[in-house]
Amino acid sequence: MSAALATEGIRVHRTGTGPAVVLLHCLGVDSHLWDDAVARLKDRVTLIRYDFPGHGESAVPAGPYLVEDLSAQLGALLTREGIERAHVVGISLGGLVAQHFAASAPKRVERLVLADTTPRYTDDMRRMWAQRAEGARAGGAGSLTAGILKIWFTDDMVAANPRAVRYAKDSFARMAGEGYALACEALAAADLRSLAPKILARTLVICGDQDVPSFLDSARWLAANIGSARLEWLAPARHASVLEQPEAFARLLRDFLA
Repeated sequence: MSAALATEGIRVHRTGTGPAVVLLHCLGVDSHLWDDAVARLKDRVTLIRYDFPGHGESAVPAGPYLVEDLSAQLGALLTREGIERAHVVGISLGGLVAQHFAASAPKRVERLVLADTTPRYTDDMRRMWAQRAEGARAGGAGSLTAGILKIWFTDDMVAANPRAVRYAKDSFARMAGEGYALACEALAAADLRSLAPKILARTLVICGDQDVPSFLDSARWLAANIGSARLEWLAPARHASVLEQPEAFARLLRDFLA
């Protein structure tokens, strides 16, 4: 694991009682992404949340890292917290980390949930990550907000500007540009396609029905290439399906983990 991604300084939040469920957020926000979707589950499970490097409470790392480093950090954090085995839930960036961890440490993952994620970004999206990293370093993560909101939420959701949209805006505004850029570069470098057959955990793939086409394709690919996977759609929703459809997501998660 990269020295930049040691567990020191990473605060893990635990709420609820019962089996451990690790919740891994997406790029640009923090562990509060899950507040609305999982609040009704804490009487059944122990929710485990933390912020990725450069996000929320976690400091910007000293240098570049890979999705593999984030996966190793997850394992080290679970060990530190005395958690040998857990359900793992990840969206987008968190979904890539969850894929790698489930494939590389199969005995530690009970069930797996992958939301609006991919094993590898298309070449066009890889170039987009380089542009996003450059933009974040030049103008801060907040300078990218308008374009990201169009990808994350349906037009009606953006126009209504509910708490979920405001949360995303505030998160981007607070995030350090370098923290965002380093995560963009980790995403651009990721290629986890060879790991899908190694995922043994029973898997639920979830995707917003109006996500960008490459994520729709990736959801289908993951469901077809992970041996015990099934696919569910959230509607209407784009990339931030957990924020746009929190009740529907919570129902799927509750039923899947039951």
